[in-house]
Amino acid sequence: MRIGIDISQLAYRNTGVANYLKNLVEAMVSKSTEDNFVLFFSSMRGKLDRDDIPNYPNVVIKKYPFPPSVLTFLWNKLHILPIDSLIGAVDIFISSDWTEPPLKKGKKGTILYDLIVYKNPEESTGQIVQNQKRKLSWVKKESDVILCISEATKKDAIEVLGISANKFHVIYPGI
Repeated sequence: MRIGIDISQLAYRNTGVANYLKNLVEAMVSKSTEDNFVLFFSSMRGKLDRDDIPNYPNVVIKKYPFPPSVLTFLWNKLHILPIDSLIGAVDIFISSDWTEPPLKKGKKGTILYDLIVYKNPEESTGQIVQNQKRKLSWVKKESDVILCISEATKKDAIEVLGISANKFHVIYPGI
């Protein structure tokens, strides 16, 4: 199987999202000898630290210098430029936190950290709330699987987004 994962959030080292993503990718890659992984990274200024990427023969990194605002516009707002146009065909693509790219062919998964933009929107700027709600609307329409970091996030997502419970899987953050 060819698995694509958006690792762009690794540019924000030592954040909860980056730590979760780094550990998840490491666990997936280290446990799989038959799958191939295509790790998508895009940032204009952020760097990808080689220590954050598993060094395995079945891992390819595709880096692009797009600023997050461009991908937010293309993917969350216009929902154009399928990710497979940039990384090639994949059987499944897992998006991380900020953007939800379209996919021509294959399954889609996303990681859901919280629903603060719905539960406590006053804790974020208006632009972040709008962007995350757009991303989540695409998740609701297109994702085949949703990885949640906790049972509480899963419960919130089922209630707030109205997505069938069978699409959710909880993968707790590692220590």
